[in-house]
Amino acid sequence: MELYYSLSILLIIATFFAYLNERFLKFPTTIGIMVTTMIFSVLLVVIESYEPEPLKDVYSLITNVNFTQLLMGGMLYFLLFAGAIQIDIHDLKQERTSILVFSSLSVVLSTFIVGFGLYGILDFLLPKVGVNMELSLIYCLLFGALISPTDAVAVLGILKQSKVPKSLETKVTGEALFNDGVAVIMFTLLFNIAQGKEQVVDITFASICWLLVKEIFGALVVGLGLGGLAFYAMKTAYDYKLSVLITLSVVIGGYMMSQFMDISGPLTMVFAGLVIGNAGRSYSRKKHVDLSFMKTFWELVDEILNAILFLLIGFEFLLIPHLNHYWLIGAITIPLVLMARYISIKIPTTVIPFGEKFSRYTFVLLVWGGLRGGVSIALALSIGDTAHRNYIVAVTYFVVVFSIVVQGLTIGKMARKFFPPVSQ
Repeated sequence: MELYYSLSILLIIATFFAYLNERFLKFPTTIGIMVTTMIFSVLLVVIESYEPEPLKDVYSLITNVNFTQLLMGGMLYFLLFAGAIQIDIHDLKQERTSILVFSSLSVVLSTFIVGFGLYGILDFLLPKVGVNMELSLIYCLLFGALISPTDAVAVLGILKQSKVPKSLETKVTGEALFNDGVAVIMFTLLFNIAQGKEQVVDITFASICWLLVKEIFGALVVGLGLGGLAFYAMKTAYDYKLSVLITLSVVIGGYMMSQFMDISGPLTMVFAGLVIGNAGRSYSRKKHVDLSFMKTFWELVDEILNAILFLLIGFEFLLIPHLNHYWLIGAITIPLVLMARYISIKIPTTVIPFGEKFSRYTFVLLVWGGLRGGVSIALALSIGDTAHRNYIVAVTYFVVVFSIVVQGLTIGKMARKFFPPVSQ
């Protein structure tokens, strides 16, 4: 019951902050909610020196919500399904090579570049200037894995409004939909090694390849099966209320099945959403059936969940102890993550024949538009009570906030500058 009240209050707060943003800040909704929440959190910290009770109440409210469990055990599945159901599969097919490479190879490259880069900075560079911050190599790699997946939730609407080329929009969308599954697998493997559980999980090259195949192929089969079955039920018993219930059941049932079968839940939702969305659009064109209610419903679900998600990201500021102690390494890590993003995109586009030439402007937007978001924070918080947890969570928070606020608020201007509407 406490969780229900906590979520109810958070939704009310998110609505109020969204209103303030719409009236005064004029930022994209999700970014505006997060910025407003962080400003509110800072004010609470200032007020605490005079009256500690308000901060205690907010802290109690936030601690009642397990961010990792809420996002990774529910919200992420709804968000990915809501995103996938609106994607045209023909656009994905045209950009399939770049999406496949960026959502898999680029994630792996970024993981190791960030991991070894951070370890080098902490172990060799900072001690030379008298700063000692120790973090073992495996935890540096773990941080690399959790910070590498991109989250295009905030940037997609901006790119659409900016009228960027459809191919670029599809690349960003496709990568964001598919890379969470790969990143979670990488994170899980590295976390088991960090916890000394490598004897439980076989980490040979062959076993890792088999794990990836099982997770991805299993998600493909289950996702396509669920999507096809759901669409058949919607088509044969056409009723808009029943159709909405069916799609909700797909998400909930898909989550339960992926957990039971030990396959990638995020990818399962993406495949199921693609089948239902594209089959539904094709059917509505042929039979002249109006399925716009489905798009409207899932856009609303997406908007509500993102409002709560970015509100929680803003409030995480209050739950990280001694955040100010980590500003130096946070400031250093931000350019490191951007450099890793650059290299992880540059190497594949140079080596692999994509069948297209990436323009300088497209390349810049791919790098700068690779926002980090709630998944990175959720994975960081899932590390548990280890000596390195607060350190990794704090650095992750610095990178995510910079990514969402600075990159998120400037990507639209860059897109309009590089691809002005008059040239479309």
